[in-house]
Amino acid sequence: MSSDIRVAVVGLDTSHSIEFTRRMQAPDCPEDQKVSGLKAVTCLRFETPFQDKVGLDARQKQMEEWGVKVSESFEETVADCDAIMLEINDPAYHVEYFTKCAALGKPIFLDKPIAPNLKDAKVIMDLIKANNAKVFSSSSLRFSAQLKAASGQVSVPRSSMVYGPLGIAPAGSSVVWYGVHSFEMLVRCMGVGATKLTAVSTDSGVISVVEYEDGRTGIVDLTKDAWAYGGILRDQNAVVPFAVEISNIYTEELTEIAAFFAGGPSPVCLKETLEVTALLDATEASIATGASQTIG
Repeated sequence: MSSDIRVAVVGLDTSHSIEFTRRMQAPDCPEDQKVSGLKAVTCLRFETPFQDKVGLDARQKQMEEWGVKVSESFEETVADCDAIMLEINDPAYHVEYFTKCAALGKPIFLDKPIAPNLKDAKVIMDLIKANNAKVFSSSSLRFSAQLKAASGQVSVPRSSMVYGPLGIAPAGSSVVWYGVHSFEMLVRCMGVGATKLTAVSTDSGVISVVEYEDGRTGIVDLTKDAWAYGGILRDQNAVVPFAVEISNIYTEELTEIAAFFAGGPSPVCLKETLEVTALLDATEASIATGASQTIG
């Protein structure tokens, strides 16, 4: 009998459902991309503005080829699993489906962003506390080997600049939906403690300047149609650039998820996840008002 942790994948409107399952069990997945110890057994499909029936049908066919039972019943999907991956591209659905999952007593990975706004994120935090749920939420960019190496060289940056794409969301906020990747990198570098944010929207994207309580500064540069991630960390003694190797990010994150589902501690504290959401909210508000926003 297999000792693999049986995973229910809730949501099929994101390519992440495919990419994570590929690394769990696809026969043709390259050895250096595979993550052992997990097996996706079920998947819940439903339409959102991020994926129509044609796209869902294609993804269902692929999942079924890998031995995953795809269902439109939430109860059926979660009935016989050990852990849950909430893989819903549209964050507007996160509170609804997390509410269904929170009381099941199973570890949950809630894919980025945790919620579409800070208000919903706090609802999810309250559900975690009320149900004593074992949960973590993050972008895969946080676990990039290149970012980890740079942070090891500059553990307390005086300033950080991170960059990434500004994908255009089919619904809701593009800053929240795709900017979360770059803000996750910033919080991974700088930690929590942001006090003020000022953002500007240009023809090419969005730039946010984040100020911290100890006088440090972070910059997040989101650019349309520029699909690379990276940054520069600086302290008094060093300037360390890094560029993310995109081909490894799903494997890097799934490795952390596997350890978490196996009983390990969360690799990301919820306080950091909430700060990411607060910075995204503040970016939207600063763009809308033309004024700096207080954090916290």
